[in-house]
Amino acid sequence: MTRQYYVERFNNYHRISHLILVVSFLALAITGMALKFADMSWARFIADLMGGAESAGKIHRISAVVMFGLLFSHIYYLIKMKIRDKTPLKEFLLGKNSMLPNLRDLKDFIGTIKWFAGKGPRPQYGRWTYWEKFDYLAVFWGIPVIGLSGLILWFPEISSLFFPGWLVNVAAIIHSDEALLATGFIFTVHFFNTHLRPEAFPMDPVIFTGVVPEEECHEERPRIYQDGTTGPQAREKIVSKEISPSFMKLVYISGFFFLSLGLIVVLLIIYTALFGYR
Repeated sequence: MTRQYYVERFNNYHRISHLILVVSFLALAITGMALKFADMSWARFIADLMGGAESAGKIHRISAVVMFGLLFSHIYYLIKMKIRDKTPLKEFLLGKNSMLPNLRDLKDFIGTIKWFAGKGPRPQYGRWTYWEKFDYLAVFWGIPVIGLSGLILWFPEISSLFFPGWLVNVAAIIHSDEALLATGFIFTVHFFNTHLRPEAFPMDPVIFTGVVPEEECHEERPRIYQDGTTGPQAREKIVSKEISPSFMKLVYISGFFFLSLGLIVVLLIIYTALFGYR
């Protein structure tokens, strides 16, 4: 086993929080779809595996609490990072390391479409691509919308003390449809952008290992070198380390397991849409 040079893209907090996010989201998606499509045989089978509909509901709520905890943890992490680095607010929100979209992302998007059509070269992506920013911000949209509507359904009596009763019915529609949209998006668009694109297929392990080979990073994200994003004082540092084959085997087994579960959920949703309502 030889040492190699890598660009460190994600620290331990990122990796652990993403793993918890994967597990909690999968639990929410599987239990939620089993309850939403309870009249389908596959949904009843999944609910039975979990001990029945009541037990599936408990797993769903516990996973939701974990998801809320991750959101608050990440907000705290961002605030702590800003204070630690003494980054001006404007640079923190709109600078080259920000996860908020900017004009460069629009240019990269247009350039990517041209590249797909054979009308131009591949854009030189930087630290964050436009699709990664979109995926990231989708969490900040999805958790409040799905989570708050879920809380109304979880505590309808308390909600009715502050809001009109009809809001519970509206929350049920929003929670169900938005959750279905989020599940479909994550297990199709996000999976493709992250793992099934040609340069990453069949899986991009970077979120599990935290690092990407330096030559691969230079090829896929050359602008981070031009922007000075790598280096001793940069967000992404060049490190020399060994990654054991046994660890990579565990990464791929776990990754393919999560991918497979997600794709199965999508296929079940498609099956239900085609044959479940006749």
